[in-house]
Amino acid sequence: MRLLRLLVVTVFFPAIPGVPAQAQEAPRLERLLGIGTRQKPAPPLTPPQGLQDHVANGKLVLSLDDTIRLALSNNTDIRLDRSQIEFAQNNLHRTHGPFDPLVTSSFADNRTKSPTITQIQGAPILNTLSQTTTFGYAETFQTGTNFQSSFSASKLSTNSSLSTLNPSIATDLQFSVTQPLLRNFGLFPNRAPILIAQRNLKQARASFQGEVNDIILRTVGNYWNVILARESLVVQRKSLEEAQKSYDHDKKALSLGALPPLDIYRSESQVASRRVGVIQAEYALKQAEDQFRQIVGADLDPAIRVLDLELIDQPEPLGDLPNTDIATALARALANRPEFEAARQQLASDELIIRLAHNSLKPDLELSGFYTGNGVAGLGDSLSQTFHFTYPAYGAALSLSLPVKNHSAEANLADADASRRRDQYRERQTNQNITLEVTNAVHALEQAKLSMEASKVALDLAQKSLRADERKYELGAETVFFVLDSQIVLAQAELNLIQAQVNFQVAVAQVDHATGDLLDHHHVQILDPQK
Repeated sequence: MRLLRLLVVTVFFPAIPGVPAQAQEAPRLERLLGIGTRQKPAPPLTPPQGLQDHVANGKLVLSLDDTIRLALSNNTDIRLDRSQIEFAQNNLHRTHGPFDPLVTSSFADNRTKSPTITQIQGAPILNTLSQTTTFGYAETFQTGTNFQSSFSASKLSTNSSLSTLNPSIATDLQFSVTQPLLRNFGLFPNRAPILIAQRNLKQARASFQGEVNDIILRTVGNYWNVILARESLVVQRKSLEEAQKSYDHDKKALSLGALPPLDIYRSESQVASRRVGVIQAEYALKQAEDQFRQIVGADLDPAIRVLDLELIDQPEPLGDLPNTDIATALARALANRPEFEAARQQLASDELIIRLAHNSLKPDLELSGFYTGNGVAGLGDSLSQTFHFTYPAYGAALSLSLPVKNHSAEANLADADASRRRDQYRERQTNQNITLEVTNAVHALEQAKLSMEASKVALDLAQKSLRADERKYELGAETVFFVLDSQIVLAQAELNLIQAQVNFQVAVAQVDHATGDLLDHHHVQILDPQK
């Protein structure tokens, strides 16, 4: 009755005005269903590692290699992508399930009393006790053979005077074997799920390696983006200082009457314009630093998040510049890129699935046999009779299941063929994409090298031009317009050189990424997750 009242309250209580229905109903319903109000919380995630080791003088000081190591340790995308290997490992473990041995046991106790209606039942009130104990073992082998054995013992005691053996114990021991002869015959159809899961695990490892390759490239790009934004801010501030000097010079000349009043606005407007450039560069640097903090996990620690960044690698390349050609780069990409390995493993899985689909089209023909030993007596005699097979029973059976039409299996085979064709096109698409990526990366590297040389020449000429215009302006041969214009040209030349140097560093990483050498060049080795 209390349960009925609780159900009525649970159903009608949300209808009371002013009471949120979901907020009131859910806890009561959970308590009614036996759901605990205190759930065990999930284990906490691993906090960012290694960041404190790079803090010096209130700054986070990092080289490019340090950044890559921190990204591999702390980046959230890495953790998410790595889970695919764990799922593939779990799936491989799961595919061995059909071959797990199974042990069963049971015990049943039944007592009955019933009135009798004839004298041949042996008692006015028949009292019977029946106790049954069973043990079983079953296992399917990778050949498709199913083996089962069972042992049972039944004890029967009664008050009937007509019972010749009281209590009596009946035991039996049975062995049975079933072997498919057509469908699911042999090792392949039974081991195929394991083979497919092994291929899927290899594919998951290759896919994860490719994703790590992508994340390292993104890390390198973010590192150099911060340096580019930092150096751009330096150039903008320097340009503002030069414009301020010109403006101060013009104000002094105006106060002495050596400059027409309207000419002061030109240098003043340049100061305002370049101050805007400084503000934009400052916030561009902040955005680049925030993206950088996210990729190394520095945004996850409030104490690290507020630290200034000091990236110590310089964009100007040292030593001989690397050279490569498209043919060599393509050959390395074909040998190293994990995307090709993932595509090969997928096609190998497709072939196994097609073979398995053909197996499902075969008739189901099974041969089975059993052998049983029986015994009925006291416990010792009954067991002796059973295990010595004094009273054996045995037999064999041949069964055939022949579908007139198997639409499901035919559709599965058609799906397997279509999946293989789709994956063949995907492999070709991967080949095309990587070929294009390699070609573009090599061209970008060549362009970056030529751009650096040209930018150095342009910067040298811009510096000389500015010095010449300043000298002419001091001598009164030119107006301030030419000086301000030369300052703009010089600032742009400095920005172009920094951009070219950063583009070169990124282009080197892009070539390594395209050829599959990026992990080796940064000494990165991928290990399977530890259980």
